[in-house]
Amino acid sequence: MNKLPFVLCCSLVLAACATAPSSPDALHRRLLTLDTHLDTPMHFGRAGWSFGDRHAYADDLVQVDLPRMEAGALDGGFFVIYTASGPLTPQGYADALAFARGRADRIAATIAEFPTRIALATRADDALRLDRAGRRFAFLSMENSYPLGEDLRLLAEFHRRGVRLAGPVHTKTNQFADSATDAPRWNGLSPLGRDWVREMNRLGLVIDASHASDAAFDQMLELSRTPLLLSHSGSREVWNHPRNLDDARLRRLAERGGVISATTVYLTTMNIGPQREALFGQLERIAGLSPAQQAELTAATRALDAQQPLWDSDIDAFMRSLLHLIEVAGIDHVAMGGDWDGGGGLRGLEDIAALPEVTARLRAAGYSDADLQKLWSGNVLRVMRAVEAAAQADAAAAGSAAKPRDGA
Repeated sequence: MNKLPFVLCCSLVLAACATAPSSPDALHRRLLTLDTHLDTPMHFGRAGWSFGDRHAYADDLVQVDLPRMEAGALDGGFFVIYTASGPLTPQGYADALAFARGRADRIAATIAEFPTRIALATRADDALRLDRAGRRFAFLSMENSYPLGEDLRLLAEFHRRGVRLAGPVHTKTNQFADSATDAPRWNGLSPLGRDWVREMNRLGLVIDASHASDAAFDQMLELSRTPLLLSHSGSREVWNHPRNLDDARLRRLAERGGVISATTVYLTTMNIGPQREALFGQLERIAGLSPAQQAELTAATRALDAQQPLWDSDIDAFMRSLLHLIEVAGIDHVAMGGDWDGGGGLRGLEDIAALPEVTARLRAAGYSDADLQKLWSGNVLRVMRAVEAAAQADAAAAGSAAKPRDGA
């Protein structure tokens, strides 16, 4: 047998494989990926449930766990310390602070259970370091600064706990700012909210403008000496909702170096009624439910989803929103923030295992490897580095000013 044609054929095949573009899934796995809003910590501490085990979306209410982070090649993200708003009273603040501290402790304890698979991160470069070491990374964020009460010194405590991203407000107007989804009280930021912005800058915390009213967004954009991040927001031109940002503000955000993370929510009407509200109330307390009660909650939620999904939308709608954000703000100013385990997810993008499909569609739309890397983590890490550098410069300047001059 003449082996020359066979050898030549093999050589040609290998050469073609070496030069052909990689599959979208392989590309997605090469990228450093993060999501800026993971509400999964509400499930940490559930009886009979582990963050280290794989759960199925069909029979569990969780969209993020370590095996699915591996399956969807999600390298890390911001795990949320979320606290619901309550009375603007000393007791309301005290109760919220105790809850937020407990949630922060639970996140730290859960991450510590899997030291070879994931670790807490506090600087932008930690994401790259941990990725090189084969581990996933967990940044901490604070959704709603209501637990701080009127004592901004508590921001330093949460900074020490590892928080690097925080927003002033959630769905209800509070002591810091007007909410996008509540009646205004301050016409933007309160006087305390303005001080909050300055303290965030001083400590080196990224400001999260998601949930803030338009006026509060405008004022934070003007007051902050560092870029803003919207951790889970969308385009108001695609879906007209106050939680989304209009094109004019998108452009101003980009001009100031900020980033908006595309969310899977607020792409259509939210189907929420008394039954859904009751299920949400149980979900907020799921860590205190028995395994049997958790199973009942899951079954009731999935039955309602089959009749009337929370968001009657799909991945096509998400891609339209994402591509619009990129078109208006530019590829340097868009990231990913699906609001996983906080109401996010839709048909074709039910949980994070489906994330490679987003990369595949972006590749099909013509975006380069460099573009995709910016969107999946580069833009967020750039904002973090800018905030870190500004805080370091402030600290150095303060230290220099405190030193006595020669001869003094």
